[in-house]
Parts: sequence; C-alpha cells; structure tokens
Amino acid sequence: MSKYYSPAGGLPPQTHLTTERAIVKEAYTVIPKGVMTDIVTSTLPGFSNTRSWILARPISGFATTFSQLIVEIAPGGGAPRAEFEPGVEGVIFVTKGKVNLTLEGELHQLEEGGYAYLAAGDIWGLENVSDGVVTFQWIRKAYERLEGYEATSFVTSDAEVEPTAMPDTNGAWKTTRFTDSSDLAHDMQVNIVTFQPGGVIPFPETHVMEHGLYVLEGKAMYLLNNDWVEVEAGDFMWLRAFCPQACYAGGPGEFRYLLYKDMNRQIKLT
Repeated sequence: MSKYYSPAGGLPPQTHLTTERAIVKEAYTVIPKGVMTDIVTSTLPGFSNTRSWILARPISGFATTFSQLIVEIAPGGGAPRAEFEPGVEGVIFVTKGKVNLTLEGELHQLEEGGYAYLAAGDIWGLENVSDGVVTFQWIRKAYERLEGYEATSFVTSDAEVEPTAMPDTNGAWKTTRFTDSSDLAHDMQVNIVTFQPGGVIPFPETHVMEHGLYVLEGKAMYLLNNDWVEVEAGDFMWLRAFCPQACYAGGPGEFRYLLYKDMNRQIKLT
C-alpha cells in the first residue's frame, strides 16, 4: 500500500448522504477526497488509457498562476508527449505505482515519491509499462523568464531530499525543498511540508503567494481565512493570494502535503 493518498474513483451508492466537506469561498476552496468520483474526471489530449481530476485552474479574481491535476494512467497508457503548450513548466509527483518518464530523449523510471521538474520548452512523455495503475500530481505554470536565468529539468524523489526543519520548531515542522528558494531561475516551488503530531504554523501566514495544497498523509486542522477546517489525506486546498493560513497537526501520525507556490518575481503593474 502506498504511503501517499491517491483517489480510487467509483461512485457513492444512492443511499449516500449528499452532505460533504466541499467549500468554495472568495479566499479559498476545499475539495475533499470524497469528490474524486468517476463522473468528475476529464480525459487529456495526447494521452491514452488515462483520466484526470482537475483540481485547480486560473480563475479571474482568485488564483491565476497555475493549474493542478491528479492524473491516473492505466497499464499500457500514457502520452509520448505530455505538454503541448509553449512556455509552460511543470512538476509531477508520483503518489501510486511507477511510470516511465522520457525527458529530452532520456528515460527515467519514477516510483512512488518520484519527483520531476520539467522546464518550459523541454519535450517529455509518460508511459505506464507496469501491471498496475499509476497516479501522480501534475502542477503546470506559465514560466516567467528572467534575464540571466533559466530553469533546467531534473528528476529526484521525496526519499532523496533531506527535509529542512523550520527555525525554532525542534523538527516538528519541516519542509522538503526540491529547489533552492533563493534560485531566481525558478519562479515557483512545489515542496512537501511535514508536521509531526502537535506541530503548528503558529501564526496566520498572509502573503502574496498563491497555494495549492494536496494532503499526502495524515490529518490536521487548517486555518483558511478565518475558518478552521479539518482536512485529511486526499483533500485539496486552494488559496488565493493573501489568504491567511495556519495549521495544527493533532496526530496520531505525520501530516504531510504537497505545496505549490509562485515566487521570485517582481509584481507586474503594466
């Protein structure tokens, strides 16, 4: 069994209560794991034997910088070329199974916890040559180039990158950063944030970065704007710029989520 949550699809029975935990507000959205049913999936151009749950897309007046998908590829499926839009960078993070990634002609096998940053303009594709389903998160963003800097593709994994403890937390709050925050070649980061039971974000963070948060493991209470919301593995949170956020991880196990944020660029005014 994978340590990272992946949806199984299906459809609730007719006896299932329609009451759910989905929330859509001006400053944030919560898409709970129970929403990830068969009837809300989308097919993707260029892919075979594949379905996706589209979690986020740019919306005027809300979050405008990125899209985020859960993609599920059945055995034998995939896409010889996955990204067709010019100037779009991406990150994939495998939550279940294993998949072959061909990046600029080089083959990489990504297993659970596998992570790839895919630079804008690079040609890459995916193929599921295993006997089981592969599921991954796919974050896409229009790359904002900066003179003198250029992001390059790389492949790594959750297991290969040592988490960094946040200051004065005694390891209760750690962040796995796959790129250096000060590297101006990157205009976004997709990190993994880990809280030990009892770990907290001890103040309401309020900042310019937009966020997509997919819960990989565990459960916690999360402050979104002025609402405390209980979330668990498989839930997705979508935060517009300046939405206050904080967290309390009550346990019993670790609380971990995949975090998108835009960064390292001046604000365009014209």
